Amino acid sequence: MANFFASGETYRRAFEDQELPMLSYGLRFSDACAKEISRLGSSRIYVLVSKSLATKSDSLEKLKKTLGEKIVGIRVGIGAHTPISECLEMINEIKGLDGGIDCIITLGGGSVTDAGKLVRFALANDAFTDEEVNTLWGGHSHNPKQRKDAKLPTIPLICIPTSLSGGEYQHIAGATETVSHAKRTFEPKVNPTLTIQDPELCFLTPQWLWLSSGIRAVDHCVETLCSLMSNDKGDEEARKGLVKLVPGLLRCKHDPSDVEARHLCQLGVVEAMSAVSSGVPLGGSHAIGHQLGPLGVGHGETSCILLPAVCKYNASKGANNERQKAVADLLLKDQNVLEILKGRDLEKLDLGDILHAIIGELGMPQTLKAVNVGRDKLDKLAENSLHDIWIKTNAVPMTEKSQVMEVLEMVVD
Repeated sequence: MANFFASGETYRRAFEDQELPMLSYGLRFSDACAKEISRLGSSRIYVLVSKSLATKSDSLEKLKKTLGEKIVGIRVGIGAHTPISECLEMINEIKGLDGGIDCIITLGGGSVTDAGKLVRFALANDAFTDEEVNTLWGGHSHNPKQRKDAKLPTIPLICIPTSLSGGEYQHIAGATETVSHAKRTFEPKVNPTLTIQDPELCFLTPQWLWLSSGIRAVDHCVETLCSLMSNDKGDEEARKGLVKLVPGLLRCKHDPSDVEARHLCQLGVVEAMSAVSSGVPLGGSHAIGHQLGPLGVGHGETSCILLPAVCKYNASKGANNERQKAVADLLLKDQNVLEILKGRDLEKLDLGDILHAIIGELGMPQTLKAVNVGRDKLDKLAENSLHDIWIKTNAVPMTEKSQVMEVLEMVVD
C-alpha cells in the first residue's frame, strides 16, 4: 500500500474548466491537509468528522496531531440526509467561538460533505435559525421565502471523502428540514476549495456503501451517455469515468485491500461529476431514485435497483438504442466485465443486462423487496416521481403514472 504514496502529491484542478475545487492525491490525508492549511494561511479550523471515523479509527487523532492548536472546534457525526437542525447546532457553535473560524474541514461521506457546504453558506448569510436558513434553499424547487441577495460563501472548505457520492466536487448541498422532513436543495454557487483523495482512508468505509455509492457514479455516466440531450463534453467525461469506475468497483469487490482500485474509483468519480457539471439532464433512474430516498433507501442503492430497469424500459420503446449500444460496447471492452458474462451470448445482451450482471456481481440489492419497499408503496412512489424534473428528460419522457409503474414492476421483487 505504501507504493501509492511514493511519488508525492499531485495537486491540480479537479475540472479543467473550473477554478474550484482543487484536487490533491498522493499524500496521506493529514499531510495534504497541513499543506493546504499552509497555502491558505488558515489558523482557526473547524472539523466535521463522521461518527464512524471518529470512534472506530484514529483518523481524527491524526488530524488533531497534524494541525494541533489550529483546530478550534470539532463536531463528531451528522444524521443521515443532513438534518438542518444539526447543521444549526454547528452554525451556532461556530458563531460563539471567539475569533470565529477561517477554514472548515469535512472528513467522511456525503452527509458530512453536505453539512460543511451548508454551514459555510449559512455563516456567509448570518443565518442562525431555522427560519433564516429556510431563506437559502431553492434550486429546482420554488421557495417563496428565498432571499434574492444571498451572499457567496468565503470560508475555505476542504473535503476528505470516504465514499463515491461525488458531492465534494460541486457546490450543491442537500439537507432535510426539521419540521416537514422535506429534503431541500441549497446552491451556494461556490464549489469546495479542495478535495483530498486518500484511498487508504477508504478502507474504513463499509463495503456496501463504497460499492453502492460507486454505482451512483456509474449512473451519472450511463444516464449522461444515454441522454438524447447530451453534449460532447458530457459524453467524453462520462466515457472516461465509466471505464475507471466499473473495473475499479469489481476489483474492490474481489479484493477490498486493493488500494490502486480504490483510487481508480475515486478518479472515475471526478470525471462522472465533470459529466454532471456539463449540464446534461439525466433520466428516469435518477428521477425515480430521488423518491426512494424518503422510503429509507440510500442513493447508491436506488441506482443499483433502477438503472438497469430504466435502460430496459427505454430500449423497449426504441428511444435511445444506438446510445445504449455504444455504452454496452464500451463496457464489453473490459476484461473484468467479460469475465462476469462468460458463457453468455454477448450478441443477445443489451445494456440493461450487462449493468444487471455487474451490479449482481457486486452483491448489491437489485429489487425493491431487497430494500424493504413493498407493493403497497408503488402507487405513491410512481405519483411522486412524476414531479421530479428529470422524469421528463428521460429518453422516453414519463408523463403518466403507468409509465413509472412499468419500470417499478420490473424491480418490485
